[in-house]
Amino acid sequence: MKKIYFGLMVFVGVLLQDFLLAYPPAVGITGKAKDCLVCHISNGPWKDDQNLIIDLVEKTTGKSLKQPDGTFLIAANPNEVLEVFTVIGVTKDGGEAPTRNAWIYVNPDTLLEKDSDEWLGHRWWANLPLACRLSGDSLENYPGGKITALPMRIRARENARDVKLQLQVMLTKGESVKGKPKEGLIGSYFERTVNLKVISKEPEKK
Repeated sequence: MKKIYFGLMVFVGVLLQDFLLAYPPAVGITGKAKDCLVCHISNGPWKDDQNLIIDLVEKTTGKSLKQPDGTFLIAANPNEVLEVFTVIGVTKDGGEAPTRNAWIYVNPDTLLEKDSDEWLGHRWWANLPLACRLSGDSLENYPGGKITALPMRIRARENARDVKLQLQVMLTKGESVKGKPKEGLIGSYFERTVNLKVISKEPEKK
């Protein structure tokens, strides 16, 4: 299983290209980089407004996991596997569409200090905690939206604890100049909070 996971991470790393410079898989290059802005600038046309789409959608129900305060909540029983779409882009009225989007889920408290199989920390596992994807997907929740939508499986292992994650997102267009990632690429950077909650089982009544 670890060999498969390692192969997946290498594949995603290739897709990330210049984004990789700011993220944990490339710690030998940049050290403890905490976000995309270590290498890139947020200079794109996309704003944090009503046309921006950053959402987590449960695959089985199609329900958004967004809470009234703007954070996201993923709640799972121990060893339960949930599948969640990471949805990023702009609405059909959002103007210029991004060419591709990059994102990563990180636990700021354990960044760069964990085994790759425990990426999210505190006994939470995910099969695709970072990705870079071309726009052009569709989802019923956002008809006509110019989006990427990729599913991620996530599981709370035994003895998992509640975790607060940071979802880092970049909508992009163009290409970075080789060796000069702050040139050529147009991008807009955003962050969201994602809470992972372990659902406690009620004690059996005697």
